[in-house]
Amino acid sequence: MTSAPTIGFEYRPSRRLQRALLALATLAVLALALCGLAGWLKLLLAAGVLGATWQAIRQLARSPVQAAGWSADAGWTLHLHPHEDVPATLASFRVLGSLVLLRLRTTERGVQVLLLAPDNSDADIRRRLRMRLATLQPGEALPRL
Repeated sequence: MTSAPTIGFEYRPSRRLQRALLALATLAVLALALCGLAGWLKLLLAAGVLGATWQAIRQLARSPVQAAGWSADAGWTLHLHPHEDVPATLASFRVLGSLVLLRLRTTERGVQVLLLAPDNSDADIRRRLRMRLATLQPGEALPRL
């Protein structure tokens, strides 16, 4: 059997995930507005929801990863914004339908989470990643998410 070819892809954060977070925050604030809590507590909880949502969206948008590659020898490389290439290891992964969620650990930057969705990656790349991830032996990657 021949070795698997290198899989490389450019990465940008998913806009659909950001929109989903905003929709959930809107529903949470609406639920707070309609519940029977005291007014001051509603405002405090709504501010907490909005603050947490803002922070999550900012973190998603500030991802330093521009591109990633998985070589035939199972080595990962992340290309970061300041034009540096950093080796990484696959900490865990999850495949949810057509979505692929990767947690890659680097020594310099810690854990980087990449969500590959239809709005930020090619369907062929996600398919190839799903196929290759399915072939991993139990000892090759840490437990899934």
